[in-house]
Amino acid sequence: MADIVMPSLGADMESGRLAQWLIKPGDRIARGDVIAVVETQKGAIEIEAFEAGTVAGLAIGEGEEVPVGAVIARLEAPGEEAAGAEPAAAEPASAASPAPVEPAGPPLREPAAAPAPRPDGARRRVSPAARTLAARLGLDLAGLGPGSGPGGAVVSGDVRRAAEAVRAAGPPAAPPQGARAAGLDLEEMRKAIAAAMARSKREIPHYYLVQVVDLQAASDWLAARNAERSPEARLLIAVLLLKASALALREHGAFNGTWEDGAFRPGAGIHIGNAVAIRGGGLVAPAIHDVDRLDLETLMAKLRDLVTRARRGGLRSSELSDPTVTVSSLGERGVDRLLGVIYPPQVALLGFGRVGERVLARDGVAVVRQSVELSLAADHRVSDGHSGGLFLRRIADLLQEPDRLLA
Repeated sequence: MADIVMPSLGADMESGRLAQWLIKPGDRIARGDVIAVVETQKGAIEIEAFEAGTVAGLAIGEGEEVPVGAVIARLEAPGEEAAGAEPAAAEPASAASPAPVEPAGPPLREPAAAPAPRPDGARRRVSPAARTLAARLGLDLAGLGPGSGPGGAVVSGDVRRAAEAVRAAGPPAAPPQGARAAGLDLEEMRKAIAAAMARSKREIPHYYLVQVVDLQAASDWLAARNAERSPEARLLIAVLLLKASALALREHGAFNGTWEDGAFRPGAGIHIGNAVAIRGGGLVAPAIHDVDRLDLETLMAKLRDLVTRARRGGLRSSELSDPTVTVSSLGERGVDRLLGVIYPPQVALLGFGRVGERVLARDGVAVVRQSVELSLAADHRVSDGHSGGLFLRRIADLLQEPDRLLA
């Protein structure tokens, strides 16, 4: 028997409200299935299962708010139910037999009655995040078939696929003027961000490094590759910066991980959180997983998808719960240098400023080159300026030889 708990979706989250269950007792679920929707300051987040099994019971109801780490449901592992039933089949209980011992944990809710088959036109199960996304895209949910969530529930992925299928019919409906982005309470989000950043500056001994990186070779290489591509398939310089950072993190693991329980915990993979500004205010930093192992085309597709979903709604718990480092950029806003604040429990943040022409010295001659200011905010409990300098130097070296980013 395993507990499903309210996940932590960032250092600024203390509790979450269970908005909707997409499972019921007796359902069999697989790892990665969307099982519930939780509302936080970041909006409606789809919660995924981290284990496979059969739902034994639900510990909280829809609308309840519980702290991070509280048990919200219980799960029987595959084969566990059969193993537990075997003794009962071999020897029936007598009147003198002791009462069976219930598993430890919070009381589970009574199983709900199995739902009757849904008649045509009846209300379907749709996650709040999917409903919000559909409204923003102007998509009629009545036209969708069964969803990919447990029990046929419609989740954000179903809405995105349906929107792609009808894109030729015309642009999505524009959201009402003045509407909140993706249903977010931006004022509450700002309060949560401020609390997390105050904690970071109070508890983490930051140090900062800045280096100007020559991007002429990378820019020329990118222009040559994009010349052979259609506009929608072209790569952005941001993808090269992400891939170079990820490959450098392979060799400089002290910047990829978290500080927990008084010690550094190396990241299980290189999961880069990408800071995304939400229109109207607010910020989220969902992760792209295993960036060092992705080819540039896949990384570009994942980055576009992540930014779109972050701004329209539809992020998943796995994208918010396990970033091992964060990358932030304000270059498109004309900012030359970004000195970030580490997002706890992470131990480093990379900042990229504006990519543009600067006067640099090359072989004793002043030349105009494409370049960017790269900054590092790091935790002095885990690393120091010497190791930080080597890390930045490695990123810069990789960007001088862009063919190496294809690995």
